[in-house]
Amino acid sequence: MFVKEIMTANVKTIRPEDTVKKLAEEMVKNKIGSLVVVEGSGEVVGIATERDIIEDIILLGKSPEEIRVKDVMTKNLITVNPNTTLEEAADIMVNHKIKKLPVIDRGRLVGIVTATDLIAYENRLVEKISTLIMSSPLKNIGG
Repeated sequence: MFVKEIMTANVKTIRPEDTVKKLAEEMVKNKIGSLVVVEGSGEVVGIATERDIIEDIILLGKSPEEIRVKDVMTKNLITVNPNTTLEEAADIMVNHKIKKLPVIDRGRLVGIVTATDLIAYENRLVEKISTLIMSSPLKNIGG
């Protein structure tokens, strides 16, 4: 199974020069915990999360109206491509201690996959197998 099969394709983005207040408003409006940061050219330059707002603005007593997204975002972005397997994506998340991976194809942002997406997929598999096991006696396949 590949990332392209479970990723969210309609990725919410923000520009580096936007304010942290706008970042927070967009997160609340879209009920999400992060926005991918893109330049005007469409180049992905970072990701900004709820944690960034808490650690870099709220705890330091800074004004979200005055601080720019570029000042709080994570710049060294770790990404995957659409053909990355779900297991590889999970390994990347665990190894780098991150929960969100932008999906890049030929230099373009085409999606995002999160730890929650991976868990939801796994739960669907468990439910399918459970239904099979619980529904009727299994056929004896090998002797």
